[in-house]
Formats: sequence, structure tokens, C-alpha cells
Amino acid sequence: MPTKLLPRKAEDQKPHNPAAVMEQQKSRTKWRSLHREEILEPDLPIIDAHHHLWERGGNRYLLDEFLADARTGHNIKASVFVECGSFYRKTGPDLMAPVGEVEFVNGIAEMAARGNYGSTSVCAGIVGTADISVGAEVAQVLDAHIAAGGGRFRGIRVSTKWDSDEALNTTRYIVPRGLMQDRDFRAGFATLAPRKLSFDAMIYHPQMLELAALARAFPDTTIVLNHIGGLIAWTRSYVTRKEETIAQWRSSIAELAKCPNVFVKLGGLGMPYLGLGFDKLEVPASSKRLAESWEPLFEHCIDTFGPERCMFESNFPPDRDSVDYPVIWNAFKRIAAGYSADEKRALFYGTAAKAYRLNL
Repeated sequence: MPTKLLPRKAEDQKPHNPAAVMEQQKSRTKWRSLHREEILEPDLPIIDAHHHLWERGGNRYLLDEFLADARTGHNIKASVFVECGSFYRKTGPDLMAPVGEVEFVNGIAEMAARGNYGSTSVCAGIVGTADISVGAEVAQVLDAHIAAGGGRFRGIRVSTKWDSDEALNTTRYIVPRGLMQDRDFRAGFATLAPRKLSFDAMIYHPQMLELAALARAFPDTTIVLNHIGGLIAWTRSYVTRKEETIAQWRSSIAELAKCPNVFVKLGGLGMPYLGLGFDKLEVPASSKRLAESWEPLFEHCIDTFGPERCMFESNFPPDRDSVDYPVIWNAFKRIAAGYSADEKRALFYGTAAKAYRLNL
């Protein structure tokens, strides 16, 4: 079955100048250092439910960089790696290329598990990717992921982000409109549940009801909504109707929450393309300021899904364009301050452990 996820042409990709990227990263590191905070609730156990590892044209975020963040004062017990198109196989069928990412990340996890790098179970869960648009044929990729994952492979993420504003369609591949309704996509999706694999959903908020239909069609498949559903209220044409857009998002979140097999990740709002603007401040925002901005959105997710289906995520390194690692977790703790001890444990640890079947 041919793929429906066509790669973007080379000329459509932004070229990387490694030296310039490295200088930019140094500049952002210096900028983040302009604001420091005391760690709130340092003993609260945390599973970082979503981070990446990559080395892209001068932008490096691998084990050392993640551990440097994880050791800044919060009690990071474990983490979940989520695919980012890194370290694919260079030989063999294109369909099998993403298995290289799982092979690489499992190697990182094995290094961390030896105890030479501290007590954090880095990449305790691994979310890879596979082209499920090819239909049932994708099963061979999933089985290869399971074999490569060392008992850590938990599922896949496939970005199905699509918007009528073409400037927002920036995934690594071209996503056709309505992909989640496609027959072949669903045939591929059907191969997940028999393997007890989950699906991380990367969408824009107008696609939320399409995702709800998918969740209802596959009630035995765990679906994890990334970044509160890709709310794009502060950018492009949506910014002129921000309040209407947020109201639509709130309604869609409430509808999606009716699907008991869906979980939601609270985070991802530090990515610059979303347009909240924290990356453009002269001095980084404090956790108090971030919490004031994010709390109404996260609280709505918690109110509708319940703490037992919500989990905080750093989304590093993308979110570090706006905030430093210790500050983002302080912001999350401020947002969760009014919840009970059991609810906090779910939000910071238990939900991620349940959704990704982590035995820690």
C-alpha cells in the first residue's frame, strides 16, 4: 500500500547553518540564565511525560543535555521519549527507517539504566513513529520497534496536523486533509491495540472532533493528546478571533474528554510558532507569569479529563525557546497548587505511568 505521507521537497525545508544554529543556541542559553528561581516542592516525584533527543545542524539535545536539565532541582524520576525524526536508519526500506530512532533511544535508556548517570530512568518509555497510512502493512514496523525497544517501546506518534492556512502545515511530511478518517490510516491504526501500543496524537485544535471520532472507533487503543490539542489562537488568521478560537477549543476538549481511552498532555505552549510570545521577552518570564497565562487552559483540561487522565510534560527542547527547565516545572507546580496530594501525584507522575505502562 503506498504511503499518504509524502516527504516535503528539499527546497521546502529551511536549510541549517550549523555554526549559526550553535551561536543561536548559546544566545538562548545566556537569555534563559537571566532568570533563576528557587525550586518549589523539590521532593514531588515527576515523570517528564514528553521530551525529545536530537542533534540537528548544530542544535544538540542528547543524554547529557537532558540530564543537565533534569538535575536542576526537581525530582525527575523518569522520562518518556517521543519521536522527533532523529537517527533513522540510512539503509533498507523507507518504511523501516524510523526503527533506527527506537534503536538509538533504547541505547540511551540502557546507558542511563546502568546507574552511572544518576537515578533518573531516562526514556523509561519510548514513543516512536510508523507510517500507518500504508495500512496493515505497518505491523512489520511495529514488531521491529518492539524488538528494538528493549521492553521500553510503548507506542507511536504520527503528526496529523493540518490547517487550511498552508503556512501552519510544517510537519516533516505533507499531511492530507482528513487523514484520520482515511480507510488505510485506520487499517494501520487497527494494528496498535492487539500489540498493546498507544497512539500519541499531534494535531491542531480544529481537528479535535476528528480525533474524537477516531477514539470512539478504536475504544481499546490508548490515545495521548499532545500539547493540549495544538491550540493556535495566537497566530496567523486565528489571532483576530482569539476568544472565539479558545471557546471552540474548550468545547472540543470537553467533547474529546468523553472518550475514556484518551489522555492529555499539559504543556507545549512554549513553542514559538504558537505565538504566545514568551520567547520574545527581554528577560524570561517567571513561573508565576507563565502559570497565570497557562492555568485557564490546563485547568479546563483537568476539569474535563480529570487529573487521572492529565499529565505534565516539559516538551524539551522545543519549549526551552521560551523557558528554562526548572522554571517550567515551577510553573506547573503553581498551576497544581490547589489540587490534593493524590491529584498532584497523578498529574506529575501517576497518569504518565499508567498511560505508558511504566513499571518504575
